[in-house]
Amino acid sequence: MNFREALILRAFAVWTVYVWVTRIGNVLGDHQHGHGFGFKAIHVTLAIISIAFAALCFWIVRNVRRRDKHAAEAHSD
Repeated sequence: MNFREALILRAFAVWTVYVWVTRIGNVLGDHQHGHGFGFKAIHVTLAIISIAFAALCFWIVRNVRRRDKHAAEAHSD
């Protein structure tokens, strides 16, 4: 995985977390529209799943970049 690919995937992960944290803040703090418990529970669940996938994506990118770096160093010896 090259630097640009890693950067794009990391940006996706960070953006996903930003969007869901913002969305959940709005959903939980929105008392005007009277969203019930079910609506809030579903959106919090979706946020948790999406943030977990984003964290996993970030972790995979880190591990692949480390593996590629170590393979390149071993190959250059």
